[in-house]
Amino acid sequence: MSAAVYLVVTDLDGSLLDHHDYNYEAAKPVLQVLEEMRIPVVLASSKTRAEMLELRRELDNEHPFIAENGAVICIPERYFQKQPEGTVSRDGYWLRELAPSREQWGGVLNELRSTMPGCFMDFATAGTDGIVEMTGLSPKKAALANEREYSEPVQWRGSEDQLAVFLSALRAAGASVLKGGRFYSVSGDCDKGKALLWLRNEYALAAGAAAVYDLAVGDGENDVPMLEVARHALQIPAPDRALPKLERVDGVIVGKGYGPQAWSGGVREWLRGLYQSREEG
Repeated sequence: MSAAVYLVVTDLDGSLLDHHDYNYEAAKPVLQVLEEMRIPVVLASSKTRAEMLELRRELDNEHPFIAENGAVICIPERYFQKQPEGTVSRDGYWLRELAPSREQWGGVLNELRSTMPGCFMDFATAGTDGIVEMTGLSPKKAALANEREYSEPVQWRGSEDQLAVFLSALRAAGASVLKGGRFYSVSGDCDKGKALLWLRNEYALAAGAAAVYDLAVGDGENDVPMLEVARHALQIPAPDRALPKLERVDGVIVGKGYGPQAWSGGVREWLRGLYQSREEG
């Protein structure tokens, strides 16, 4: 067995990408270092498969990725020697699907819309123009954001009391609701933590590794599940809200600054810790 596998599993908006303009210039040198060290950078986001395929091309990233808050794990075919069990082949990828289709949640939301008018807006109802208004994305990118397969993003516009009723009704209908930076994601029983655990195991099996040293990076509530299960966690501060609370205490790094600047410094700190551990070992 090989000694270990090293992974960085990272959120995008507000973490690797700037929350406002989606720039990642400050992270480029560290991304290059990770590539040279052959440490895969696995992108994990609420974004759709279509969005993430385009982002991977921009980032020149050829590794697996996690889309729609853990609803699906996408592994390029032939990335591992063997196709992982429980995956299906589609569009040149092995897909591990952890949630039912998007359509299941549309009906639930339409019923709630009739009893809670004006309290929320979902992507399917907003359409491309509405998504542009809510996110600041270009029309092209907004259309990609609406190519959802397993989940429905919802922008809340009602009161806190109404929100509690809304969330309770969704959970009663069998939905899992995750809070991201700006939207609630309505989906099945999936999250980034469950996806990370499954993918980490596949890396270990493929490499015959005795251990996996993974760093999870994120800034939002929907990142907490993977921040909790990774060996190390890097929390990225946001200018408009407090850091999500973690149950864990050990192995947590808090970035300095925001977005890709905090991402870059935090990943460098993790790498220094790995080097020191090797020296001490």
